[in-house]
Amino acid sequence: MKNSETHQILDLKDLEDKLDELIDQYNAVKSENTLLKSRQEALVREKEQLLEKTTLARIRVEAMITRLKAMEHNS
Repeated sequence: MKNSETHQILDLKDLEDKLDELIDQYNAVKSENTLLKSRQEALVREKEQLLEKTTLARIRVEAMITRLKAMEHNS
């Protein structure tokens, strides 16, 4: 085998190793992205639930204040 052929084989092996590393990095980033999207969806749902609870609490407090004011005016 000639020196240039050996060099080409080594270059191809180096390229193959770099491609394998890139594929591994791609898969890791893809996996992390999937996890982040899932977490974001969970946080969006949680935010919606908290907003709904806050709105209901505000409505109930406003109703209590209205009843207390009415009781105050009636006494």
